[in-house]
Amino acid sequence: MQSNSLPSTSTETKKRKILVTCALPYANGSIHLGHLLEHIQTDIWVRFQRMRGNETYFVCADDAHGTPIMLKAQELGVTPEEMIAGIRDEHMRDFNDFHISFDNYHSTHSDENKAFAEEIYNKLHAKGHIKTRTISQLYDPEKGMFLPDRFVKGTCPKCKSEDENGDSCDNCGATYSPTEVINPRSVVSGATPVLKDSEHYFFDLPAFEQMLKDWTTGGSLQEEMANKLSEWFDSGLKQWDISRDAPYFGFEIPNAPGKFFYVWLDAPIGYMGSFKNLCDRENIDFDSYWKENSDAELYHFIGKDIIYFHSLFWPAMLEGSGYRKPTSVYAHGFVTVNGAKMSKSKGTFIKGRTYLDHLNPEYLRYYYAAKLTNRIDDLDLNLEDFAQRVNSDLVGKVVNIASRCASFITKRFDGMLSATIDNQALADEVTSAGDRLAELYENREFGKAMREIMALADKVNEYIAVKEPWQLIKDDTKQQEVQDICSLGINLFRTLMIYLKPVLPVLAETTQGFLNNELLWEGHKTLLTSHKINKFKALLQRVDMDKINAMTDASVESLGGEVAKDEKPKKKKAKKEKVTDNSAALADPLGADPIAPEIQFDDFAKIDLRIAKIVKAEHVEGADKLLRLELALDSKENGETRQVFAGIKSAYQPEDLEGKLTVMVANLAPRKMRFGMSEGMVLAAGPGGKDLWIMNPEEGAQPGMKVK
Repeated sequence: MQSNSLPSTSTETKKRKILVTCALPYANGSIHLGHLLEHIQTDIWVRFQRMRGNETYFVCADDAHGTPIMLKAQELGVTPEEMIAGIRDEHMRDFNDFHISFDNYHSTHSDENKAFAEEIYNKLHAKGHIKTRTISQLYDPEKGMFLPDRFVKGTCPKCKSEDENGDSCDNCGATYSPTEVINPRSVVSGATPVLKDSEHYFFDLPAFEQMLKDWTTGGSLQEEMANKLSEWFDSGLKQWDISRDAPYFGFEIPNAPGKFFYVWLDAPIGYMGSFKNLCDRENIDFDSYWKENSDAELYHFIGKDIIYFHSLFWPAMLEGSGYRKPTSVYAHGFVTVNGAKMSKSKGTFIKGRTYLDHLNPEYLRYYYAAKLTNRIDDLDLNLEDFAQRVNSDLVGKVVNIASRCASFITKRFDGMLSATIDNQALADEVTSAGDRLAELYENREFGKAMREIMALADKVNEYIAVKEPWQLIKDDTKQQEVQDICSLGINLFRTLMIYLKPVLPVLAETTQGFLNNELLWEGHKTLLTSHKINKFKALLQRVDMDKINAMTDASVESLGGEVAKDEKPKKKKAKKEKVTDNSAALADPLGADPIAPEIQFDDFAKIDLRIAKIVKAEHVEGADKLLRLELALDSKENGETRQVFAGIKSAYQPEDLEGKLTVMVANLAPRKMRFGMSEGMVLAAGPGGKDLWIMNPEEGAQPGMKVK
């Protein structure tokens, strides 16, 4: 679901005013590849908007408050201010080296943020939206502090597993209150905590329920997130605890000595603080972006785990204090590596700096772009696929066009491109793709954009391969033809690099030097004729698996001491039943079992592969990966059909499948599943997620035909 306020990308006349933010990294640990997914996704979108001529500002900051920051600084023997300053410098270096183009990178521990936090709180208080009441919490008598949930350990009250967290059990999945934990102990000191009363301050979130219902369903959120938030409305919104007791590193609440703003209150306000810092430095009108009548657009890019703060608490705080709400909040999924959660022991919990020590940052920018959608899908960084895709797409397809053509132009034609266009139809196809690609960039469908760009690169390479300028150059009568062919190749390489510039800014800058031409978005509509280029130099090296292995080897170490921000809001939910499906091994090879015992040819020959027509496809309620397919095994109107549950939901929408032909295992014994009987298996292949393809037969095939 897209925001209704987004203008058409193909008919823009008035340039837009846009403010974009990323979620704020927590200031007690290094940037890792999970963080970088979001920052690269956002940076690509921002760079695209700037290429379109829109007035676009991109700000972020370190999230610098909370109990973990205080305790980490104590452990290091420094002040919190000293620690967060050092971390901010490290974060800024890492983001800069990944070419994240912030206009400002600030800190929530700033004068600007303090002023906005106090202003918003005072306005909410004046309108009666701040309540107080006494609550009981676990208290560490040795450290003299109340304990956040994650600083309590003990025995799970449900399954009796020992050494579990104070808010949830890793063993049975139960969630509970820290006061329910059996034999609790403080993670900070090891002492047995005691219950102690304290007056707390609460933001009256229920007062904004109708506004939030309207806003969350009005197009500002992705449909998946809007549906998820409906659960909170169904169970009833609760007042939100916004205070913490001393000792606490943060801002003290006005007129409440010893009480501090909970880190999650002033964290999103940090967007305002960072932008105000930029405005004061660059003489930008802050109010024109943040006041209720603003005609600017405001976008937050975040992870799916913090949607509640950004789509319930944050817009309610803004509404209650007279500020505008976000145009849209865009959530993304998590990063896995090689099909599993990032692991320190396996070397797949990779810091940004460790990556930079071994690999080109634009490799990662491209790989993330190639797999990103505008949905909430998790993204798997499969390291072998990563190397293959970068080498195939960027080196083997895009850069290959320039390397095949440039030497002929510079050596034989003094670097001068031809005045004529050799293949106008191909030129038109590549140059006219810009409007479609602009729509994909605008809607954050980067993966689709990359696939379409690479399809164009394939056509250009095919054109050059068919023309064979390396053969024609041997014939003195074919010199003009060679110049025309290679000039078109160079021109279409330029067009493809215009399309890739938001993703690959450094490669684009190097290309500009080679082409002696600035890569502007509107430039995709034109070609360079009778234009002189510079000598070609290698633009990009292939990914070396040895370097990837060295990176993972360097990551097999403890990253200790990094702890999470204070506890996040939790909702009790039923533990999901694990769903299996008889196409999983083929549909998701990363999750497949090890190779099974050897079989004989006679065993394989028993498999009956048939062409089938997908006559109906639909979602399966309660299943994350499955689609229900009805497959026709012959061409008759009322012929035999089979029901198959296939694990391909991450790659296909049901409506995109109906009417297509596919290949199925027709003689697989029916298998009873939780959702019904599955009567076959659809063949699919790919690394997983969005990159999963059903096996499509050749044209002319008919349902029921046997595949040999």
